[in-house]
Amino acid sequence: MPSTSSAEPVRRRALLPLWAAVPVAALAGWLMDLAYPSVGAWILAFPAVGLLLLALIGRRFWASALVGLVYGAVFFFLLVSWTSRYLGPIPWAALASLEAALTAVTVTLIALAYRWLPRAFPGTAGRLVLLPAAVGALWVLRELLLGSWPYTGFPWARLGMTQSESPLAALSSWVGVSGLSFLMVFAVAMIIETVRLQLWRRPVRLAVPAVAILVLFATPMFPTTDAGTMRIGAVQGNGPTGYFDDREPYAVVHAQTDATQPLYGQDMDLLVWPEGGLGGDPFQDESLARRMTLIANRVDAPLLANAATARGDEFFNTSMLWQQDGTAEQTHDKRFPVPFGEYVPDRDFYNAIVPDLIGLIGREYSHGTNAPLVDVDGVPVGLAICFDVIYDQVIAEGVSGGAQVLVFQTNNADFRGTDENLQQLAFARMRAIETGRSVVNISTVGTSQMITPSGRTIASLDADEAGALLENVELRSGLTAGVILGPWVQQVLLWGGLGALLFGWWRARRR
Repeated sequence: MPSTSSAEPVRRRALLPLWAAVPVAALAGWLMDLAYPSVGAWILAFPAVGLLLLALIGRRFWASALVGLVYGAVFFFLLVSWTSRYLGPIPWAALASLEAALTAVTVTLIALAYRWLPRAFPGTAGRLVLLPAAVGALWVLRELLLGSWPYTGFPWARLGMTQSESPLAALSSWVGVSGLSFLMVFAVAMIIETVRLQLWRRPVRLAVPAVAILVLFATPMFPTTDAGTMRIGAVQGNGPTGYFDDREPYAVVHAQTDATQPLYGQDMDLLVWPEGGLGGDPFQDESLARRMTLIANRVDAPLLANAATARGDEFFNTSMLWQQDGTAEQTHDKRFPVPFGEYVPDRDFYNAIVPDLIGLIGREYSHGTNAPLVDVDGVPVGLAICFDVIYDQVIAEGVSGGAQVLVFQTNNADFRGTDENLQQLAFARMRAIETGRSVVNISTVGTSQMITPSGRTIASLDADEAGALLENVELRSGLTAGVILGPWVQQVLLWGGLGALLFGWWRARRR
């Protein structure tokens, strides 16, 4: 029986011809890259999403896969171009091509949603609410897939992470980063349907998307509780910490020591050095251990340092809290070593393909299992080592364990002169807002910053500059809704999006 809905007739053909949809998808990928640092034009994320959705509306499977492939290729080849800085085009092309291929497969689900759901629910409510919600949920499904597979995934290019300097960043404290991605796509898809349904002719119905978007921009941060302050020093030594840097013995720790000297005699509760700031294993090198003990006593505070450490036949990327008496009983091992950077999965297979590149990665780091947390005189401090900052479970485990401040140690020396350190810094800022915690993000070569729970920078060191930071950092307690509900929001969106798509297919066939 024909529908009696007041909505406009459902368009079953593609909104754009394929010859136009492909360049539109390429433009969307370019704009999305500009939404991330170094440009950081967060507002461009919205037209980027909109253009991609317009290119997908009405597409069949293979055409939508082509549109997704073009979008993914342009976006990822631009976004992660820093991977070619030292190792050349092969790792860059491999990573970007894999992410583009996964994007091509997953955006076909969005195209199917645009084909099935308007037929299944042709009314205004279905077009204006249910369809955008399903599209947003399927977008998050794509992000979750890319962020967890293959191996430990690469959750670097999540849409919500573009908003670290935006008023929308506060939403992450309520629904997490994935929830923010969903709300952004939902808003864009709702605007598209508003135009397609010509709702400006019916002002009462136009109020629905207008109010929804206003609420998104006006939502305040989820509150956390003031727990005092901690005086933290952080040192960026700018030493030779790159994979291919020429270095003399102890050159790295000498650079860190020199940059720390202005902090001698200063009052502080904790001194932080970056990932790889020792250049050796202090548990195996007595000279290095003595140097760390001397530093800790010079500043009269424990030193949170990081190095590659050996335990039996295994190697770990380890952060350690070095006390003034020369002991380090509290340690944390990096949870997600970087595939093809810190270890090689399926080494024999890849060695047969690119033996020269695989041969450069001689050390196999094991995955850490201990908590990302240390206790500094009764104050729990949450940790994340380098790229671990992009994994939700590491951050949530630290904050759920009572962390009142977050410290992120990283080594960006292999990506000097690229956007990588600024992209990672933006993710750190989003973590501060999402968790309601201050963040100390310290790099070997920069950029390093201290960030308040609201995302405001209170101290900074530029890239390729040796120096030290010393500030009273806010401590906060209590969990934001984003930390508590974030994992549940992901599951609801994952299964809800798939469920809505399948139900829409079934209902569309019946109608």
